[in-house]
Amino acid sequence: MGNKQPYTVLAVDDNLLNLKLIEKSLSKEGYRIFCADNGPKARAIALKEKPDLILLDIEMPGENGFDVIEKLKDDSATNSIPVLFLTGVSEVDAKLKGFELGAVDYITKPFHPLEVLARVRIHLKLSIATNSLIAGQASKLKQLTEAQVSMLPTPEDNPLARFGVFYKALEEAGGDFYDILNITDNITGYFLADFSGHDIKTSYLTASVKALLAQNCTPVYSPAESMKMINDVLAEILPDGKYLTACYMHLNRTTKKMTIINAGHPPVVCMPVDGDPYLIKTRGDILGMFKDAQFGIKTINVSKGDRFLIYSDGLVESEKMTWATGAEAMLPVYKTVVSISYKEIPQKLVDKLFGEKLPDDDLVILCAEV
Repeated sequence: MGNKQPYTVLAVDDNLLNLKLIEKSLSKEGYRIFCADNGPKARAIALKEKPDLILLDIEMPGENGFDVIEKLKDDSATNSIPVLFLTGVSEVDAKLKGFELGAVDYITKPFHPLEVLARVRIHLKLSIATNSLIAGQASKLKQLTEAQVSMLPTPEDNPLARFGVFYKALEEAGGDFYDILNITDNITGYFLADFSGHDIKTSYLTASVKALLAQNCTPVYSPAESMKMINDVLAEILPDGKYLTACYMHLNRTTKKMTIINAGHPPVVCMPVDGDPYLIKTRGDILGMFKDAQFGIKTINVSKGDRFLIYSDGLVESEKMTWATGAEAMLPVYKTVVSISYKEIPQKLVDKLFGEKLPDDDLVILCAEV
């Protein structure tokens, strides 16, 4: 086994005698010490070395301790480092200000080296415990995310469905969900939903919805009957305040008919092979809120090569507009991607609209071709 790396402490004080005292007392106990006698130098060291803990003097010329901690906490690279203030100030207001800015403790000057050592040990233990807890929770949520994503069908596994998709969850438990139903060799169902809320319960509910889709989206039932049965079950099992907006497209490639069921979701975009993109607007109640829900239903004739786009509201909604207005405003953008493969359209739309800065929302875009 290799040597373990020592814990690192950054000591910041304009009094060089204090720095030497701290360095001597902590280094002999096995800590690696970085020293800085001013704020800018301290921040540079903190950014480069990522110390496990910072001892920070308040009263310094130029950039004082309050200024330093405020800048450290504003930087994502250093905001999690625990900071202990070194201070000769005894006023309560000054101490409260430090705590408000993110300090975890105070050591009053003049200090004893053994007190510094004891407080460093205590706060390193707390930091280790907190980081361990965070790492454990992150690991569990990562597994949950991977499990949720593994339930999402891929174009490679469903070649007869002829679709492309872009999926991005804002948080570990994504609120958006899609599924592909290979009902027969010539009939495909495309389902996309947006759950209210983004908590852990949502990830478990997606599994329930997926099971309901598999059980009810069959040749025995019409698309409207399928959605009604799914809604009735969801109305029974969903917790208070939980519901889905959803869109279900039922494509029969033999009869060349597409049936669209809308449950409070943004309108479907049709990209006909011989015309400009347009919206298929149907009004409908949300899924899972009440049993007597009425859904928007529309059946249209389709031709080989027609494309249909369903998506979550993250595509068309922003601080400046709702999806009701945003959907219409997007039509010129859809026109710019009609010449590329249906598989590439979702990613191309994301690149055109957002670049590398994706919206602060879950986002699903699914394009299907007849």
